[in-house]
Amino acid sequence: MAVYVDPPLWPAHGTHFSHLVSDTSLEELHTFAAAAGISGRAFDGDHYDVAEDRYKDLVSAGAIPVEGRVLVRKLIDSGLRIPARRRGKALRVPLLNRWNQALPGHDALFLDLLDRWGEEHRKYHGRTHLLAVLEALDLLCDPADPPRTVVLAAWFHDAVYRGVAGQDEEESARLAEDRLRHAGLPAAEVDEVVRLVLMTADHRPEPGDDGGALLSDADLSVLGGEPEAYARYLAAVREDFAHIGDADFAAGRAAVVRRLLQLDPLFHTDRARGLWLEPARRNLQGELA
Repeated sequence: MAVYVDPPLWPAHGTHFSHLVSDTSLEELHTFAAAAGISGRAFDGDHYDVAEDRYKDLVSAGAIPVEGRVLVRKLIDSGLRIPARRRGKALRVPLLNRWNQALPGHDALFLDLLDRWGEEHRKYHGRTHLLAVLEALDLLCDPADPPRTVVLAAWFHDAVYRGVAGQDEEESARLAEDRLRHAGLPAAEVDEVVRLVLMTADHRPEPGDDGGALLSDADLSVLGGEPEAYARYLAAVREDFAHIGDADFAAGRAAVVRRLLQLDPLFHTDRARGLWLEPARRNLQGELA
């Protein structure tokens, strides 16, 4: 059992905040926070927001200091993490933090992508999905960081989304090529990001394509969610295609599910297979039934 705290990097109310989490239970977290004099008002579902002037006190009291990504992994592994869709706070700050780890100094590009992922017509293919893919990449690569080209491909893979399979990926890849070349990314990295974005059209990376395997598995990780999470995913996908009648949507969705079940392999990395393969097959087969 342990309590963890990340550095005070999150700006709000004229200061910066840390997050305080437990890797075991909320009871342990509440007990630690109360003993440290942290108000219950600072609790936000699965963590406490703590102002930077309390950071050293918390470490002295026994909280283990870790990087933000490590803290998120600890929280996910604990089973206590509240999915992003259920969190009341906007996703701008956690996404900005991740963007700055991948391509710092390009705020205008971040804001453009953030606006695209936040378009009103997106229900599943929105900011929550983007954050989930980035978090899945962390899980797949832990303890290392995901390759930058894979992370940037995740940012761009649904940057253009109109619900037209194939065309969306092509336009997203063209957008990535234009924006990343303008940002000064080396040509080889730009080409790799473009290739990876195009790969998400069919999620069929070639053998030996490590980057493609990571991105494909992270993008499809939602298939391996718990029943409640999978139900939310299905409801959001239906909203994405609200303009299509029930019968046509059911037929199209069934074709998608059959294609996914025919993918061999569905997941390409050993870690993804261990995490998501069995529940993914169960979810997909249950959906057809």
